[in-house]
Amino acid sequence: MTTIKINDLMQQSGVKFGTSGARGLAAEMTDQVCYTYTKGFLQYLEADGELKKSGESVAIAGDLRPSTGRIMAAVAKAAEDMGYVPVNCGRIPSPAVALYGLKNNAPAIMVTGSHIPADRNGIKFNKCSGEILKYDEEQIREQVVEVEESIFSDKGFELPEENIDARIDYVNRYTRTFPKGCLQGKKIGIYQHSAVGRDVLIEIFSGLGADVTPLGFSDTFIPVDTEAIREEDAKLAKEWSAENGFDVILSTDGDSDRPLVSDEYGTWLRGDVAGILAAKYLGADSVSTPVSCNTALEKCGWFADIRRTRIGSPFVVASMIDASFAGCKKVVGYEANGGFLINSDLPVGGKMLRALPTRDAVLPVLSIILLSIQERKPISALLEGLPQRFTASDRIQDFPTEESARIIRRFEEVSAIDEAFGEAFGSVESIDRTDGLRVTFESSEVLHMRPSGNAPEFRCYNEADSEERAEKMQRISMEILLKLKG
Repeated sequence: MTTIKINDLMQQSGVKFGTSGARGLAAEMTDQVCYTYTKGFLQYLEADGELKKSGESVAIAGDLRPSTGRIMAAVAKAAEDMGYVPVNCGRIPSPAVALYGLKNNAPAIMVTGSHIPADRNGIKFNKCSGEILKYDEEQIREQVVEVEESIFSDKGFELPEENIDARIDYVNRYTRTFPKGCLQGKKIGIYQHSAVGRDVLIEIFSGLGADVTPLGFSDTFIPVDTEAIREEDAKLAKEWSAENGFDVILSTDGDSDRPLVSDEYGTWLRGDVAGILAAKYLGADSVSTPVSCNTALEKCGWFADIRRTRIGSPFVVASMIDASFAGCKKVVGYEANGGFLINSDLPVGGKMLRALPTRDAVLPVLSIILLSIQERKPISALLEGLPQRFTASDRIQDFPTEESARIIRRFEEVSAIDEAFGEAFGSVESIDRTDGLRVTFESSEVLHMRPSGNAPEFRCYNEADSEERAEKMQRISMEILLKLKG
């Protein structure tokens, strides 16, 4: 019997743990590592009082990566060995298994690396009450777990028979809440690639009356990042739209909790702009969003309560909880990656849509399409009605976190920012260190730099009054940062 502390496992295995879950190279996410992380998580829920007796269910799902099935089986084995009943929800979207957990008062565990390359993977943990927050992360790291090493072999473990209830519940969440036929007459393209929700999306949107065309199916995993859209995906969407006359094209990242949605010309919307439009359709009275998101949110004047947070859904969730405690009744949140969260039961078409305080890709897309129908405008016209603030973002991959931190420290003084970026962007007006370094220049243009929280990447965001200027700022920023990397 081996005894290990989760904090030590992080250092020894190379698989890091945080509020986004455990993530690392698939080769380093051995059965023993995944088993140990899962036991640590469930052990914490026992100590916290969320799990009270053996025999309770633990929901497990996964994305379409090659390593996912093996890891799901190791997770299920850990739950079973602790006396719980692992429920194999199959390959479904992250919000679908989270919804199942909330409905059944069960922990929900999603095996996914989201948008990162196929040679990596991860395990996302949800408590019976929702996402783990920073406090939970700290407590899970302190767990000391006993593991019997003799149970592990090259054969791995077997998954229980698949239970399709979570998938059915997720589809019904939309097809039985929103008005029947509400998308009648809409022509929608669905870019499937290797997204785990690709068939679910077809089922939901065709179930609401849309004329749906599947596009771009792939048997090979494609790491689609909704915050850093690949040039080939931008080109494909424009071509598909021109050829087919779609009203909208939609897609998601690998675990289908973050959306991509286009206008009628096949131009992908930025996630933080999509969030504003979705919040408007839902009649939100409180919106929580990270500091990196488009400032058109404040400038549009549509929302009574706006809360800016650090980057990451746990911070958005914590902010939404605070908003609900403060008395707000229609509380939503969104991120720059497009993930949309609701912390209130919301009225939709005479029915109530249950709160789902975790990233969801379906609701923002559906809301934007319904807003375009409600206002009798194409999606491009909805965008034109927003204050004209444009954002661009990109990332430098294979960029160690230590190197990212060194660059951020380099800019502790305004003079250092002026030296590196002053010629291109002008004088500094203000600095925000809520998450990384966000610089607003006197021109009102914005530069935001931060290390990724779940991958060895350095992210850069820019904002300006025109799309061309934001994209130019992005190119300049990336060139400067690459030089600083050496």
